[in-house]
Amino acid sequence: MPIDLNEHLKKKTQNQQNDRNDFKKDIRDELPPRKNSNNFGNFSSKNIALLIFSIVVVLGLFVLKPFVVINSGEVGIKVTAGEYDKIPLQPGIRFFIPIIQKIIVVDTKVRAINFSGTEDMGVLGKNQGIFRNDAISVMDSRGLTVSIELTVQYRLNPQTASLTLATYGPSWEQIIINPIVRDVVRNVIGRYPAEDLPTKRNEIAKLIDEGIRSDIAKRDNQPVELSSVQLREIVLPMKIKEQIEKVQIARQEAERVRYEVDRSKQEAEKVAALAKGEADANRIKAQGSADAIIIEAKAKASANKSIAESLNDKLLRLREIEVQGKFNEALKENKDAQIFLMPGGAVPNLWVDSKKKASSMKQ
Repeated sequence: MPIDLNEHLKKKTQNQQNDRNDFKKDIRDELPPRKNSNNFGNFSSKNIALLIFSIVVVLGLFVLKPFVVINSGEVGIKVTAGEYDKIPLQPGIRFFIPIIQKIIVVDTKVRAINFSGTEDMGVLGKNQGIFRNDAISVMDSRGLTVSIELTVQYRLNPQTASLTLATYGPSWEQIIINPIVRDVVRNVIGRYPAEDLPTKRNEIAKLIDEGIRSDIAKRDNQPVELSSVQLREIVLPMKIKEQIEKVQIARQEAERVRYEVDRSKQEAEKVAALAKGEADANRIKAQGSADAIIIEAKAKASANKSIAESLNDKLLRLREIEVQGKFNEALKENKDAQIFLMPGGAVPNLWVDSKKKASSMKQ
């Protein structure tokens, strides 16, 4: 009986399909039961919604950034719908409501404004709290233009920072510090002629410091605390500089001449003092010699007076006898001796040996 090929193939295919179905069934029996497809769909929707909400919140935190970090040396000013809170926020993390609120962080550390004619400090910028303004051009008492360079150190008063920003805005220091400094410097410098400014520098610096402090203290709510005012340079006109140099040279020359005169005067006084000392010494020496002679003469006179007072007739007669005895002795040895007697019976005071005289004549 002939075999029907198509029928055979059909049966074979059917058997293979049955085998595959049995294999799949065995595998399904071995696997754990699967959840309902509808429950899986519900669970995925909730997770997706939660995930989307989380992403939106995170993006909102990064995009809107409803917080700020206030560091030490700073305060925060919270602004709600354009109104400044009077109490400043202290350092820390501070939150606010975006769109409706904002927090302005302001620096309360010491800052400086340099009034200078050069650009040496202008490049530092606000990050380092140093600003540069042009040097202050003012007129002295005679109308000559003088340039003043100085540095003002100050800080924002943290207790009244909100009122300061609400009143003057972010450029409060240029509105408060700059005009006060310029006005005070003009008033002080206008009292002096230009040539007196260098010699009265300390006095001028003190007046400028006191004037700036006084004017800042008059501001409402004490917006600024002044630290120091340093007068750095007084730039004079060239003619005034030349005039001052000439005056200084003349003054130095006058001082030199005065010194030479004083020195010559001292030398002359020294010579005069030496001469006077020597003269006084000679005078004292001569006076001493004269006094010695006088004393000696007085002593001799006194001695002679004493001797004269001691001589009387009896003493003289005794002395005459003594002398006469000596002559008698002499005549015994030399009979040729000649004796000359003083008239009036005085004691003889001279004798001549005639033998010696005759022998000398023969020779």
